[in-house]
Amino acid sequence: MCVGSDDERIQRLRDHIARFPKTPGVYLMKDRTGKVLYIGKAKDLRSRVSSYFQESADLLNTRGPEIARMVGLVDDIDFLDADTEVDALLHEARLIKDIQPPFNAQLRDDKTFPYLEITTGDDFPAVYVTRQPRLKGSKLYGPFASAFSIRAALNALQKVFRFRTCELDIRTDDESRRFFRPCLLYSIHRCTGPCGDRISREDYRLDIDRLKRFMASKRSVVLRQMQKEMDDAAKELRFEDAAALRDRIRAIQSLSLSGTPDENVQPEVFFVDPTQGLEKLGELLDLDHPPRTIEGIDIANLQGGESVGSLVCFVDGKPFKSGYRRFRIQNVQGQDDYAMIREVVTRRYRHAAAGDELYPDVILIDGGLGQLHAALEGFAAMDVRPPMVISLAKREEEIYIQARSAPVRLARNHEALRLLQQVRDEAHRFAQHYHHILRRKKTFEEEVAEGRRPPRKKPAAGKKKTGKGQIRTAAELEREKHSEGESGESGGQSLD
Repeated sequence: MCVGSDDERIQRLRDHIARFPKTPGVYLMKDRTGKVLYIGKAKDLRSRVSSYFQESADLLNTRGPEIARMVGLVDDIDFLDADTEVDALLHEARLIKDIQPPFNAQLRDDKTFPYLEITTGDDFPAVYVTRQPRLKGSKLYGPFASAFSIRAALNALQKVFRFRTCELDIRTDDESRRFFRPCLLYSIHRCTGPCGDRISREDYRLDIDRLKRFMASKRSVVLRQMQKEMDDAAKELRFEDAAALRDRIRAIQSLSLSGTPDENVQPEVFFVDPTQGLEKLGELLDLDHPPRTIEGIDIANLQGGESVGSLVCFVDGKPFKSGYRRFRIQNVQGQDDYAMIREVVTRRYRHAAAGDELYPDVILIDGGLGQLHAALEGFAAMDVRPPMVISLAKREEEIYIQARSAPVRLARNHEALRLLQQVRDEAHRFAQHYHHILRRKKTFEEEVAEGRRPPRKKPAAGKKKTGKGQIRTAAELEREKHSEGESGESGGQSLD
């Protein structure tokens, strides 16, 4: 590549980065073919990404030869917003594990972020920091961005709530407990000694309940009290006590540097056998046999703009990407998710309604009762009786099932729920990906119209180059006009 063209590339990327938000997020650097070369996180997207392309940047010495070589290959940069820097870190790790960019040296292995686990299924619940939580009988918090910080926080919390951290099997009906000598933690008032029958099950449970309430709260009252104690200790020249309180405050504050088990899913932690998930789902939905095909539908838009719908297909519990579809919403103005769901359902299943295709065994809608009703209205408009249609609401993870009056709530690690969450999360990811493509396309067209960017070069007349480098003739393109879309991600279709 000549110097002039490289200068033009750098300037084009700088102009593009200048419109990045100054918010936390994840950035993806791509080459000319669209392949992701590198994924990074940032507290300030614009400042972080622009640092790669500053004239004064000495990437070879500051970031190494591999990053310096990678920057020379970058032709486009994409980004995903995040609410906080911690969210950006967790999203970065997930994307690196999924995409495996060639220039990312870290986070590509199967190492996971830790959780704080309370074993609620035990008579005397224990509290652990773990990367491999139980599948059942536990309450999870996290994942946490730093294993060191959560271990320090656990140490501070144990001084207050005096829970056990041992792995002993302590049962209420074990009469021999009264002869057992508790460990050192009981003597230094860090544990109430349930192993030695020093506390009743009811009183111990009260301490655990207080811990769970504390973990679910904003912790501001406790932090203010600890800050006051630290200031008082400093005024009284008790500097060792003040330093200990300072460290404890920092440990408690680190508890906010976490995600949630449902939103920041780590599949390698909660592996679900697809066969078991389908069997449990068939039982939940009262089907004659376990379902084989599940299709998930989601909607993505930003204040009604560039609205899109996605449909993902799972066969035998695994993604079948040739069955993915994406829809550019055509008939809905403004931000009306219900109307968008009706449109996607009508456009996707009109051929099945006419008898030209088969319905999937289960259709999953991302949302609650309103989204489920919208999907059913779409089928009613086609005057057909739909197959099994359900919806999965976020946060509470409630499952709404057609013809049932009340939602179903399953255990967090129930095989059927985990399978549905995988379908829902994949539909959400696919919808957001297409939505982001359309936003970038609109931004590019606006910049071309304003004269800030040159238009893309068009292929020679009568021919069009495909993403795989193949040439299609004008006759082939004409035939494609009668189809419903062009190839999408991983073999899916874009139904625009």
